[in-house]
Amino acid sequence: MDHHLLDDGWTLTADPATLPDDLPEPLLRALHDGVPAHVPGTSHTTLLDAGLVPDPYVDDNETRLAWMRHATWTYARPVRIAPALAGERVDLVLEGVDTVATVRLDDDVLARTANQHRTYRVDLRAHLHHDVRTLSVELGSALAHAEAEARRLGPRPLAYPQPFNMVRKMACSFGWDWGPDLQTAGLWRPVRIERWRVARLASVRPLVTVRPDGTGVVDVVVDVERSGLPGGDVPLVVTARVAGAESVVTVDAGATAATAHLEVPHAPLWWPVGHGAQPLHALELELHAADAAAPAGPRATGARLGAWSRRIGFRTVELDTSPDDVGAAFTLRVNGRAVFVRGANWIPDDHLLTRITRDRLARRLDQALGAHLNLVRVWGGGIYESEDFYDLCDERGLLVWQDFLLACAAYPEESPLLEELEAEAREHVARLTPHPSLVVWNGGNENLWGFRDWGWPDELEGRTWGLRYATELFPAVVAELDPTRPYVENSPASPGYDLHDVHPNDPDHGSHHQWEVWNRVDYTAYRDEVPRFCSEFGFQGPPTWATLTRAVRAADGTVAGKDHPTFLLHQKAEDGNGKLDRGMAPHLGVPDDLADWLWAAQLNQARAVRFAIEHYRSWWPTTAGAIVWQLNDCWPVTSWAAVDGDGRPKPLWWAMRAAFADRLVTVQPRDGLDALVVVNDTPVLWKGTAVLERQTLDGRVLARAERPLTVGAWSVGTFPVRTDLRTPDDPAQEVLVVTLDRCRAVRTWLEDVDLALDPDAVDARVHPVQDGYEVQVAARSLVRDLTLLVDRLDPAASVDEALVTLPAGASATFRVRTPVPLDADVLVARPVLRSANDLVAARRATATPTA
Repeated sequence: MDHHLLDDGWTLTADPATLPDDLPEPLLRALHDGVPAHVPGTSHTTLLDAGLVPDPYVDDNETRLAWMRHATWTYARPVRIAPALAGERVDLVLEGVDTVATVRLDDDVLARTANQHRTYRVDLRAHLHHDVRTLSVELGSALAHAEAEARRLGPRPLAYPQPFNMVRKMACSFGWDWGPDLQTAGLWRPVRIERWRVARLASVRPLVTVRPDGTGVVDVVVDVERSGLPGGDVPLVVTARVAGAESVVTVDAGATAATAHLEVPHAPLWWPVGHGAQPLHALELELHAADAAAPAGPRATGARLGAWSRRIGFRTVELDTSPDDVGAAFTLRVNGRAVFVRGANWIPDDHLLTRITRDRLARRLDQALGAHLNLVRVWGGGIYESEDFYDLCDERGLLVWQDFLLACAAYPEESPLLEELEAEAREHVARLTPHPSLVVWNGGNENLWGFRDWGWPDELEGRTWGLRYATELFPAVVAELDPTRPYVENSPASPGYDLHDVHPNDPDHGSHHQWEVWNRVDYTAYRDEVPRFCSEFGFQGPPTWATLTRAVRAADGTVAGKDHPTFLLHQKAEDGNGKLDRGMAPHLGVPDDLADWLWAAQLNQARAVRFAIEHYRSWWPTTAGAIVWQLNDCWPVTSWAAVDGDGRPKPLWWAMRAAFADRLVTVQPRDGLDALVVVNDTPVLWKGTAVLERQTLDGRVLARAERPLTVGAWSVGTFPVRTDLRTPDDPAQEVLVVTLDRCRAVRTWLEDVDLALDPDAVDARVHPVQDGYEVQVAARSLVRDLTLLVDRLDPAASVDEALVTLPAGASATFRVRTPVPLDADVLVARPVLRSANDLVAARRATATPTA
């Protein structure tokens, strides 16, 4: 097979009739004459690369580019494609078209598309001769198409104003409560010409299982497409090899499928990170024509027709949703072992998808590992990610929960959406079978919940809304194409129960989304329920200072204040700042100073999520997983993300790193009393002596106990706390400190705003080292969540620790990495060195004295 990539030589034009009259003349002229374009690319990236439009991520430029969603764009390039030789097929392959397109060769219409999530293949033989031709892809407005479909089919309820549910385009293209409304158009994945003979490998699906005796089994299901030309209907031979095993099978003349069976004795198991190694094995497959007359049976002969190679891992996966005395479980088992899921939700890492590289994905997934995650959930309003994404997860042992791409809306079940959804589901279920990291297919995000709670039945008036997708189409596709993986109807969902009998968001059954916290109640309400599995929960916080100074500015170039229109353009949540203020008020107060407010909002986000994670982990195995909303951002924005749009970790990332650590010590309420909870998510017994001290904030010990304890592997131990340790004399002046090996828990009985925290609680010394600085700190009194916001001094600087709480007498060392010389005094002063103490002090300083 011969491949010819069509990546360069394109130009992008726009239909003048679809452009506003007030565009700058140079831009209008360029769009008429043609802008040089690279594929993969989109209208936005092409115009950005040419310097014709401003960066939509910066300041208020998102609104300045709103005109682009209404334009009609055309990608075009000259091609000279020789006619097919005898017995040869010539195909045009478009791996990703965004979204509503007409593909032409000169005036010949080759294809019409309306699905960003599909690959298209066109037989070109009838359209070829030796002349230079023009290959063009005209891209209409996806918004106009969706609006027309809504009029044709009748509207369906959805979470946002624009009908993203009427077109198979990335839902968050139309804006979300964390994302911009840009609605890209383009050729977002490669375009190529393929020339081939006889037959080609259309699909290869390795279905991997492990027998109880440890034998790894791979059934490689091979689908072939025949050329349909003379000589194409012949026997074929498929040869598959993996880990020393080989299988040779015949595809009979006229047949289009075969299965190669491979067995690997004592196959080394692939495990999630923290549970074992991740051995990967190259599975290689070749397709040849067969010599059916060979005396030893059919064998390969002549030229190789096709080859395929992927890495696989041997493991089993199941999702236990069996009823029990609480309700119904939702426990993931890998290789028979129950795994507590330490996860985060994943959105596309850049709204401009063609800028996402393998290196960028590797950095982000390494940040997931750094936060001690073992799973990422690919959320249903984004995309099916690239092979790079799943390869990197395979290598790292990061489990993947994969949504089908439906989110927060009622989706019509009429044509052509029904057929489009089936086609994309079939393509991606088949494509992703090699990846051991993929452990769950999920039928969509919050659609079942929406039907039950968001007033949909009245709005629908009997129209379809997508139940068929969740309960019939998707499970049937998974069962047919990849029965090795579990499927669940939705997130949240109560698997095995009728939608009307058990609420899909019932915390006692299946998966649960907790959004009362953030939207309506204080984060301490996380403890009001013990869900079986929380697949979404989170709290907002602003991005880092360096990101704000680059992208969220007032007209004078300074960071926009929190009520400035530019700041609010980068705060997409409804009443987002109001919720931030109400969320921090009872814990830290609401500062007036912008620097203090930003720090307080970031700290409160971190505190809220850590509070939830520690609560959920303390209830294992009743609660079997926690997936934070969300790991990453797709642009600079105030959001729920732990890593901001410029790739910098927010304080939340450090909170997740601490709360998701393999070993955790925490103080939790049990039956109204403080209890010591010890989480051991490792394969090794944890045996040690916990030291518990009730201290004054300045370190005087009021009560002390030593508690020998043992907690088994993959287990949680709960131990009572003695009355004199859990009962303060003066709650404003006291703290309970628990240490076990290198783990520490600090329990206060009042919120920070009511504690007598010392505003000057630490001594800090700075020492230059080879690649930056060491900052040594010692606490004279309790200091809460000590953090160095080093990006304020150098946007490229990093630090190895944050949110460090030190009891009186304790010390810590921060390692700051930067090539930039820093002023030592500035490094250890506000607004770089921060803690909860200085927020409380600032609040007291501005409080109105009482008579």
